Amino acid sequence: MDGKINTSKELAARAAALRDAGRPEAAAELYLEMVARDPHDPEPHHHLGALRAGQGRLDEAEAAYRRALALAPGAAGTQRLLATLLLSQGRFAEGFALFEARHLLPGMGKPDLPFPEWRGEDLAGKRLLIWPEQGFGDQIQFARFAPILQARGVDVTLLCRPALARLFAGSLGVRVLAAEGSVDFPDPDGWVMAGSLAGRLGITPQTVPGRPYLRASSAWPRRLAGDFKIGLATRGNPAFVNDANRSLPPAQAARLERLPGAVVDLDPARTGAGDFADTAALIDQLDLVIAVDTAVAHLAGAMGKPCWLLLSALGADWRWLRERTDTPWYPSMRLFRQSAPGDWDPVLQAVERALAG
Repeated sequence: MDGKINTSKELAARAAALRDAGRPEAAAELYLEMVARDPHDPEPHHHLGALRAGQGRLDEAEAAYRRALALAPGAAGTQRLLATLLLSQGRFAEGFALFEARHLLPGMGKPDLPFPEWRGEDLAGKRLLIWPEQGFGDQIQFARFAPILQARGVDVTLLCRPALARLFAGSLGVRVLAAEGSVDFPDPDGWVMAGSLAGRLGITPQTVPGRPYLRASSAWPRRLAGDFKIGLATRGNPAFVNDANRSLPPAQAARLERLPGAVVDLDPARTGAGDFADTAALIDQLDLVIAVDTAVAHLAGAMGKPCWLLLSALGADWRWLRERTDTPWYPSMRLFRQSAPGDWDPVLQAVERALAG
């Protein structure tokens, strides 16, 4: 850009361009210039927080988010980013409380139900409706709490996306209904969003219920051959905002397909699986699942199947915490992390060594 940048809008656009071009420090200088020009503008603090979080400079990111919220306390986008930063550090109490701001964002609102929202009070002897939200992996992750509530004397109705209904109904021991079209269910005494369950139950990294809770309830149409069978999930939903970072490029995916053993691509387009119950029946026959951050990884972990999860350095989800090779959410899972954005070679080398050893 030629000439002097005169407006905050121009500064913000230039900073975003520098950030996207891989020049974070140059972008940070412009955000700081925006702060100097208008100390009461929350926007540069918000963007600086996101920039520092992406660099792994967590203390600086948190400070920037909190400055933004001091200037604009109701900023749902900033609250959500601070929430995920805290959750990624295992700071669940404040993180889950701030995570509720997601419902103020476009496309993530709560349903308009004529029943009280459950806030965590005792519901023994009463009925609770769990409302689905977010992706398949999120719904699998939080479904673990339905049978726990049922065991506490709560009559649980779990709504879920249709592709999960048969799997959940055969595993969880609660009333499961596919959220499709007109759905009838008993009038509840309370309802809750699925992604709010951990926070309402006061879950910490030390108290995450990690035992397997999903199982294959039907047989796969055929028996898989091979002494050591590996299932692969190398691609996620291309519509997901971080999919370009989390999914493997074709050459890297092909490298995994050449691993020793009987390798199965778990993509339903390849297997013919009609829903997640079919995929669970297939996973049940495997010795190991190797996956990027997709619903298949959650399914394998929820079944207690050994699963090696390949994580991008950019945009790794909060649930995998920071700098860990394990996760309290799925004890059978092992995490392989990128050390540099876009560099999958060391990750795949580590997978090959682990498999050989």
